[in-house]
Amino acid sequence: MQDFPQSVAQTLHLRELLSFWALLDILLVAFLIYQLLLLIRGTRAVHILLGVFILAFGYFLTRPGWLPMPTVHRILGYMAVAVPFAVVVLFQNQIRQALAQFGKNPLAAFITRRSQGDLVDEVTLAAASLASKRVGALIVIEREMGLRAFYETGIALDAIVSYDLLMNIFVKDSPLHDGAAVIAGGRIKAASCFLPLTLNPSLSRSYGTRHRAAAGITQESDALAIVVSEERGIISVAENGDIVEDLDAQTLGARLRTALEPPDEGEDSRLSVGRLRISRQTLTRGSDA
Repeated sequence: MQDFPQSVAQTLHLRELLSFWALLDILLVAFLIYQLLLLIRGTRAVHILLGVFILAFGYFLTRPGWLPMPTVHRILGYMAVAVPFAVVVLFQNQIRQALAQFGKNPLAAFITRRSQGDLVDEVTLAAASLASKRVGALIVIEREMGLRAFYETGIALDAIVSYDLLMNIFVKDSPLHDGAAVIAGGRIKAASCFLPLTLNPSLSRSYGTRHRAAAGITQESDALAIVVSEERGIISVAENGDIVEDLDAQTLGARLRTALEPPDEGEDSRLSVGRLRISRQTLTRGSDA
């Protein structure tokens, strides 16, 4: 009788199933599947992946000994050869995003970041002033993932971030007005940059090119994008493909500080008093004009 539990365990291979590496293997596979589902959620990739699964199910269902459909089985077999190449082409955006996420520095959370209080103040003040004058703008701020491939498509500046420069970049009839200004390493690397547009079908159709470009660049990287609507005169922030609209200067500054500045340094998350005074004066002059 004592050998019975051991024989059952050997039959079911419980020792192998409950080993440390087996559990780790299961957890890693579950994590990868979960990340894949998060990556394709709400996109056309869900329907494409469902179609691939239906073709695979039909292939196994029509194999010899199951359904007598040798012609269909043969055709589906030929199509299966091209499926890996089709997956790479159809899911190239999702694959690029996944590789970028896996390639992020795992120690980034423990690395001390430089304070970017001045950058936040200048960008916030410029965005508030542009919004008050109903001047469209798109400003992208680099974080961990590099944006060199995107700011090299624009006109190189490599200048210090300042309110005056941002205002002159996006002033109407300026040759730099169209496109995005990209900030990397605490400097305005380029202006009039081309950005990828999002293909998210759930995004509101009321959004124009600037908002779709902001969502697109934040889907492909961990950057932040600030959008000023020319039609409505409101400020929006895009992060991870999501857009938050109708922000005021204080809310925008707080969001930027939370995303860019080192945590727990005892700095006030609000804009400085002097900046707020300048911002109020600028907004008043813009509304009077």
